[in-house]
Amino acid sequence: MKVSVDVCYKSLNKYQEELCGDKVEILKTEDSDIIILADGMGSGVKANILATLTSKILGTMLLGGATIDECVETIVKTLPVCQVRKVAYSTFSILQIFKNKKAYLVEFDNPSCVFIRDGKIVKIPFVERLIENKVIKEYHFDVLLNDCFVLMSDGVIHAGVGKVLNFGWTWDSMAEYTLKSTKSTLSASRLASMLSKACDDLYMQIPGDDTTIAVARVIPVKEVHLFTGPPVNKDSDEKLVSQFMKGSAKKIVCGGTSANIIARVLDKEIRTSLIYTDPSLPPMAKIEGIDLVTEGVLTLSRTLSLLKTYLSNDIDYTFFQKLDLENGASKIAKVLIEECTNITLYVGKAMNEAHQNPNLPFDLSIRMNLVEQLKDTLKKMGKEVETFYF
Repeated sequence: MKVSVDVCYKSLNKYQEELCGDKVEILKTEDSDIIILADGMGSGVKANILATLTSKILGTMLLGGATIDECVETIVKTLPVCQVRKVAYSTFSILQIFKNKKAYLVEFDNPSCVFIRDGKIVKIPFVERLIENKVIKEYHFDVLLNDCFVLMSDGVIHAGVGKVLNFGWTWDSMAEYTLKSTKSTLSASRLASMLSKACDDLYMQIPGDDTTIAVARVIPVKEVHLFTGPPVNKDSDEKLVSQFMKGSAKKIVCGGTSANIIARVLDKEIRTSLIYTDPSLPPMAKIEGIDLVTEGVLTLSRTLSLLKTYLSNDIDYTFFQKLDLENGASKIAKVLIEECTNITLYVGKAMNEAHQNPNLPFDLSIRMNLVEQLKDTLKKMGKEVETFYF
């Protein structure tokens, strides 16, 4: 089975600081996914600059084929040591998961990665090495489907110090909470959000340190087919539906005319839902063999808005509560965020006179504009996007 890596991170800034002193870089190469979490010393602007420098240097060098020895040597020689505390200005964790299911983890002074497999917390054997007088932990291991990794800055295990907890949220307590949370979440984004909220609650919404959680989950490749808009030529209906229905991908139809085409070609009945929870959005419908049937332009527009909010990374757990609502836009957005790695868009180019001047070309239509924005947003989210026009 083909696997993919679902990655997301969430940061809390130290109280009254505009910038976060932690930095996460997520990189994709032809044969691997790389997650880098750097924690700059202190907080605010200085810490942000140090963490950014560290993550960018590491990312650029790793993409260029440098070894971890060369990376650490460059970091040590580039960033000065604090004259007061005699410690490095930035700590870091690097997780690289290869397409051949091999993985490599490096940690320098960050809390250990939480590794969950088969519903259990697993300790991975590691080797300690000295590079430029710095102690580096290295892990080499194989990954399996549904493995979950959580990288963190030390703000996570310090959460609650002197407030809710005497000695902070220990690594063991955090790992147990992570284990429990993985069982109730599907996606890296929802898990990162849950863990971040737990930290924020322990800090009583006044974080005493920059706090970052980066989650990577090994998941099967999940395909989605989305069809919107009738083809220009009615003779193309059967070809479009034939391609759209191929394989085991989740199938979403957006638009009344599109739904009618599917129902007619498949000889199935359309049943409109009586669940009408959001008066600003038309209700959904059901067609046998189709996972989701919604209205078109209004629903896609709201979906796009939710995806852009997600992409801004300015989300908390209330955002996921919106995804769980019983309306077409929330349901599409939830599938695209949490249950999709590859999406194929089937776009009919016939004009809808209700949406715009029929004398204008399709390229200027509202639906085309939505489709283009949707493609762009999904690509920025790391999804593989393919489009067919009819």
